[in-house]
Amino acid sequence: MQNYRKTAEAVAKLTPEQYRVTQQSGTERPGSGAYLDNKKPGIYVDIVSGEPLFASSDKYESGCGWPSFTKPIAPALINELHDSSHGMARVEVRSMHGDSHLGHVFPDGPPDRGGLRYCINSAALRFVPRDAMAAQGYEAYLDQVEEI
Repeated sequence: MQNYRKTAEAVAKLTPEQYRVTQQSGTERPGSGAYLDNKKPGIYVDIVSGEPLFASSDKYESGCGWPSFTKPIAPALINELHDSSHGMARVEVRSMHGDSHLGHVFPDGPPDRGGLRYCINSAALRFVPRDAMAAQGYEAYLDQVEEI
């Protein structure tokens, strides 16, 4: 397994919006994320640590304004924390090694796919296309991504 971790160099490369979302637990404006309408096969990794988070085969259109996924690639790479900010009881989703704020998980996803909706900020993600996954060290996850 690769050594996924948060480094000062990786944090320094973030855009102001990526920094605000991942390091300050911000939220991008609904409908504004770069990956909202991405339908290409591949995986989404933490913008800071590179750890694999979500597969395109688990992405679906929820209508919420952010990319939505039914499950993480590897649950062990996701931390779920109680979040009572903004007067709401929610479950925050953070990456395990990068400790990046990713978004929240809600129990209103497709019932036939587990019932969860991981509502994730595009600014916290980097997309790795299926045809680049092996070259970037993500070949172990190819079986979780649909064929082109």
